[in-house]
Amino acid sequence: MSPEWRTVPPMASVLVVEDDQFVRSALIRHLTDASHTVRSVGTALEALREVAHFRFDLVILDLGLPDLDGAEALKMLRGITDVPVIIATARDDETEIVRLLNDGADDYLTKPFSVEHLSARMAAVLRRARGSGSGEAPPSRALQVGGLTVDPLRRQAELDGARLDLTRREFDLLAFLAGRPGVVVPRKELLAEVWQQSYGDDQTIDVHLSWLRRKLGENAANPRYLHTLRGVGVKLEPPL
Repeated sequence: MSPEWRTVPPMASVLVVEDDQFVRSALIRHLTDASHTVRSVGTALEALREVAHFRFDLVILDLGLPDLDGAEALKMLRGITDVPVIIATARDDETEIVRLLNDGADDYLTKPFSVEHLSARMAAVLRRARGSGSGEAPPSRALQVGGLTVDPLRRQAELDGARLDLTRREFDLLAFLAGRPGVVVPRKELLAEVWQQSYGDDQTIDVHLSWLRRKLGENAANPRYLHTLRGVGVKLEPPL
């Protein structure tokens, strides 16, 4: 086994989305040999069902799926999860690759690729995901906003004493806003600090805000903590 293959953090939960049975079987075999937990599907709709019901550390997404183009599948995945995604594609068009990265892909591989190449890309993506934060040094104590408690060091959040089950990106967004209670944060700043993107689609923020609101027991029409100022930004403040 090569040194590069061993650099991948052990026991990652990986979803392989690939319709080519030969490629799919090879990926499953290599990932399983490397001690990862692997689930696999052959269509975009199956992939969406998987991420809606199971928690993954990484998704390897083929673009040439039979039911939906992988680029569209990526946008739909980003609507429900912030799990890291590595695109596997036979396409080498630079413009499309840039677009995919801007749409939320964490990395890409051009087919055919070696096991060593895949392992190195996986290691880098997983390291970034497991070490990600809001882009600033976390505060040394928990943040309190009304009945909401956010602990950046332990990466835990509670609402009125009940633990919130948040995705990595939902937590990063909530922690960033909780560190600035009552301050309207521009969307451009959220993209830069939470998503580490200099520009992007506002829909990405809207989707994550919507999911976060549900977990806080509110909605856009009747906000309690999360308030959106149209054309300006977002602020987190305690209910009156």
